[in-house]
Amino acid sequence: MKNDIIQLIVIGTSQGGFQALAKLLLPLPCDFPIPILVVRHQGAKANNYVVETLNKECQLEINLAHDKEKPRQGCVYFAPPNQHLLISANGSMQLSSGKKVNFSRPAIDPLFQSAAKALNSSLLAIVLTGANDDGAEGVKAVKKQGGRVMVQDPESAEADTMPKAAMAAVEADYVIWGDQIGPFLWQQQMDGWP
Repeated sequence: MKNDIIQLIVIGTSQGGFQALAKLLLPLPCDFPIPILVVRHQGAKANNYVVETLNKECQLEINLAHDKEKPRQGCVYFAPPNQHLLISANGSMQLSSGKKVNFSRPAIDPLFQSAAKALNSSLLAIVLTGANDDGAEGVKAVKKQGGRVMVQDPESAEADTMPKAAMAAVEADYVIWGDQIGPFLWQQQMDGWP
């Protein structure tokens, strides 16, 4: 049993990600104390539809991540189109236009790997629906550094490849039905993380 306090949540998703994120984020209150960083696969010229729509529907503040900004509680930060989102050693967000990873920029693995190095056991990484294996290397790094991994139950995913790849890579700490993840996060924050 781990007793470390979760200080940051990182989420990766691809196909079906908008609906999965909406289900996850809607139940969380505006004073949810853990910052959330999200990588969602998208085209280089994607617009802000997802961020704008979620901002209208969610109690949390939804933003695009900015370079050198420190994540704040009550906020969700999305990787901007065509840029990787990383966490630096001092806990600030870092944007990179480095090479594509798993054919994507932004990609999930760079966020998970950099966050694992910066946060160690106080990190929770969540893999949601997606049609490739991005995130599988990232969850290995998270577990190696003592962090926790949550995976959307593949049965509840629009595309089950990404959750299954994460579960094949590591033993997930939590495998949860998609629409139960948000309530679970809030309950754990209230009760203490097992």
